[in-house]
Amino acid sequence: MDSIKSLYAASQKPVVSVPLRTVLASIIGLWIVYFVLISARGAMLGLDIQPDLLWRRSIVCAFAVFITVALWFILRLFEQQKRWVLFAVALVAAFPGAIAIAQVNQVLFTSLNERLEQKYAEERGFKLRRDESGNLLAEIDAPQEWQLRNADDFDPDNPPAITFVLQDAKDTGQKWYPLIDAALSRYYILLTWSALYIAFLAIAQAREAERREQKFRSAAKAAEIRSLRYQVNPHFLFNTLNSLSALVLTGKVDRAERMIQTISRFYRHSLADEPTSDVALADEFDLQKLYLDIEAVRFPDRLTCDFDLPQDLEEARVPGMILQPLVENSVKYAVSNVTRNITIRVVAREEFDRLVVTVSDDGPGVPEGAPHGFGIGLANVRDRLEARFGPDIGFSSAPVPGGYTTEIRIPLTRHG
Repeated sequence: MDSIKSLYAASQKPVVSVPLRTVLASIIGLWIVYFVLISARGAMLGLDIQPDLLWRRSIVCAFAVFITVALWFILRLFEQQKRWVLFAVALVAAFPGAIAIAQVNQVLFTSLNERLEQKYAEERGFKLRRDESGNLLAEIDAPQEWQLRNADDFDPDNPPAITFVLQDAKDTGQKWYPLIDAALSRYYILLTWSALYIAFLAIAQAREAERREQKFRSAAKAAEIRSLRYQVNPHFLFNTLNSLSALVLTGKVDRAERMIQTISRFYRHSLADEPTSDVALADEFDLQKLYLDIEAVRFPDRLTCDFDLPQDLEEARVPGMILQPLVENSVKYAVSNVTRNITIRVVAREEFDRLVVTVSDDGPGVPEGAPHGFGIGLANVRDRLEARFGPDIGFSSAPVPGGYTTEIRIPLTRHG
């Protein structure tokens, strides 16, 4: 049930968003860069009224930050949609925001622009003014030749001038051109930020997908390990119940009672741990001693056990009940198939930072035509080791002169 819950939780697609800190940092950073670049450009053009420019530009940038945050709120509503939907929303939503920023910019800079235009005109010898109709006029002094031809009408207090209409008040298009031009430049900036935000969102979603994939793999591996572990317990229970039945049928009540008590201790010990967790090697050795105590009731004169566990390896971690199929094979195919005494040895040692555990017996080896279950037990052990440690394991099982030996090599760890 836990495995199913873990797999289900891993399969659920979470809502992924860009952190608020990242969003605000990108927005403020973008408009600070804009502020710096525009100010630098003004300084390069020789504008000498920088204080007036700076405070107006600061207000425009602050308002632009507000508009960009509003754009972010709109994009958030569609951030779980496909990329092209986000881009389409950005193209539409950024335009009114760009017009609003341009409008604020125009309102703040209109009076300053007029002062700059007047200064520019004075430096070049002409004047700018607006008439009663709102037309923008440029006045220049009349040429000297015209003054000579019209000397009789010349008034020194009111020198003649030639007037040009630079902007017709009736031409509404000219009023909109500066606003549209400013809006387009801000529109490009807002789209640039939108693309940056979508990139941040794609990165966050990719990282979340990787995390979910890793979580799913971990849940799947835990389910696999749990499944392999549960394959061991029923098999062992079946064998022990058969042995117990044989003792009862043959009237060996005392030995059957002792076997029941040992089985109880064995299962209390083996089921105490989480199936997917590792256990201390000392606990695993104790578990196998209990199992062989059970089998010793069946074969009191044919089974000898020898356990060799160095003290410094007692806390080494191994998958729970990993030795059970190996010891069980030795009992089943060595002890039960002969009438002489068989010694089963379980030995642990350390070699080059790896834990090596050997299960061996001095029985006849694997008899020809051994039942299929012999290979199933070994495959189970190998699969559990690979599920736990990956390919970084060593596993060998084969007859040797004078018996049969199975060896496990796994990374040596002393902490769970």
